[in-house]
Amino acid sequence: MPFEFRTFAAMFRLAFRDPMSSRRRRVVWVTLFAIPLFAGVNAFCFALDRLLYPGIRKQAVTEPVFIIGHARSGTSLMHRLMTRDAQFSWFRMYELFLPSLLQKKIVRGIAAWDRRTGSRIARRIQAWEDRTFARGREMHPMSLTGPEEDEFLMTLSCASGTVTLLFPYMRELQHLYYFDGRPPRARRRLMRFYRACLQRQLMLEGGDRHHLSKNPVFCGRVESLIEAFPDARFIVMVRNPCETIPSLLKMMKRNWMASDCPQDRVEDSLAVLAEQSIHTYRTPFQVLERHPEVRHAVVRYEDLVASPKATVETVYDQLGLPLAPEFEKILAEEATRTQSHRADHLYGLEEFGLRREEIRAKLADLFDRFGWEA
Repeated sequence: MPFEFRTFAAMFRLAFRDPMSSRRRRVVWVTLFAIPLFAGVNAFCFALDRLLYPGIRKQAVTEPVFIIGHARSGTSLMHRLMTRDAQFSWFRMYELFLPSLLQKKIVRGIAAWDRRTGSRIARRIQAWEDRTFARGREMHPMSLTGPEEDEFLMTLSCASGTVTLLFPYMRELQHLYYFDGRPPRARRRLMRFYRACLQRQLMLEGGDRHHLSKNPVFCGRVESLIEAFPDARFIVMVRNPCETIPSLLKMMKRNWMASDCPQDRVEDSLAVLAEQSIHTYRTPFQVLERHPEVRHAVVRYEDLVASPKATVETVYDQLGLPLAPEFEKILAEEATRTQSHRADHLYGLEEFGLRREEIRAKLADLFDRFGWEA
């Protein structure tokens, strides 16, 4: 299990240089000790997996499906719909922080025992979720047992941009997003770890499924994913950047301010994140154009919300995925529920010093291609 010691040291060196409130200081100190502690436990359990489950190394990872696109472009909606399809395996939130097969089996064993004895533990966890995730659920569905982004697998290794949720050092930690630009050796090491995590999850689910992943930040590592999984398939979600970019910036700003991060750091990170968003829109198309052999589908957010069943069926046809009658029935039932995504949170560009004309100029071809001007 990898660990990015340089990134870990850089995060806390920067944090302790900044002025901190008492609340911010507690967050930093708790994180300082929690990350290596949990990373150590996970590494130990990962090693035990090889002794207890020797078949892991032989577990095949075939034709995984990666849902990518800028944050707030419908990746979560598409992911939630497709997780209802029995042919796929996917990560629950808690499994991303307990990646070993041994840990997953222990948790599932405890959950099964709890269900037989009255579900007291489950009710307490549900109450904790409702308190802790109340604000976050306003912008993103959150649950310990719900589907979540694979990117969190690398959080405890300090190899993921998710660490910037607590540390607003986007400028200093840009390499975590621009994954394809990292040295080949580092990229291969992290992708081997990612594959090992997928092998464990697939083995847990019976070994005969395809992995389903949704990650906006994976837009920065499409080349690496193709290198690691040549038979991978991609779904690229697109939505008007004048809607998605301010929505992402608002979400990150609120998170950083809630953690009492320094205002100047927050403003600088928002500027870096806005520029990174342009890369997020462009890169998947550039990489997939270089790899015409890779099957992929492009989905407009508006189409998915308006006609979820027809849109998913089109995606399956383009990717060559079998569509089971049971899943077709589920899609029909989900159509009404999907309409709730029409009430998405929208924010103004002006709040972040952005102008529509600038974004339009940088992404002119995509504006024309997807009709965002209208």
